[in-house]
Amino acid sequence: MPSTVTFVTGNANKLKEVQAIMADSAELTNRSLDLDELQGTILEVATAKCKEAAGIIKGPVLVEDTALTFTVYKELPGPYIKWFMESIGHEGLNNMLAAYEDKSAQAICTFAFSEGPGEEVKIFQGVQPGKIVPAKGPTGFGWDPVFLPDGYDQTYAEMPKSLKNTISHRYQALMLLKDFLKSRA
Repeated sequence: MPSTVTFVTGNANKLKEVQAIMADSAELTNRSLDLDELQGTILEVATAKCKEAAGIIKGPVLVEDTALTFTVYKELPGPYIKWFMESIGHEGLNNMLAAYEDKSAQAICTFAFSEGPGEEVKIFQGVQPGKIVPAKGPTGFGWDPVFLPDGYDQTYAEMPKSLKNTISHRYQALMLLKDFLKSRA
C-alpha cells in the first residue's frame, strides 16, 4: 500500500467526507488539478482523469467522478451533473422530471486509483438508488438537497454527516477501495 495517496479534488466538502471515511486506511493529501473534462461513460471519464492525474502527480493518485442518473433519461445527466447543477440548479433538476411520474434516480460514485504514471487504473464504484425531490436541507453541497436515498426520509443534505457517511454512494465506493488497499498491505 502506498504511504500517501494524493486525492485530486478542489472540493473541500468532498475532501472532508473522503478523509472521514478513509481515516483508518490511507494517508490522504489533496491537490486541486484542472483535469480535462472528457465526454464518455462514467468509467471512461474516471479512468481518463486518473491516468492524467497520475502523469501530473508522478505517484499514487485517487480521483473521483460522481454521477446522478435519472431513470427516465436513460442515465443522464450522469457524469455531467456538475454542469447541470451550475446551469439549472436544484429547481431545474426537479423541473426536468416534472412531466414524469417516475422520479427515480441513482447516485453513483466512481473512484479511480493508480500507483502512478503508466500503472493500471483500478475502479471502485458505489451506487445508491433514490429519487429526486424538491430541495430540502442546506444547499452547500451539490445536489444533496434533492436526492432522497431509498429507505430514508431525509435527503443527503438533511442527514447528519455521521449517517450519510455510512450509506452514501461515496461510502460504498470507498469501502471497496479500503478493501483493495488492505489486501495490498
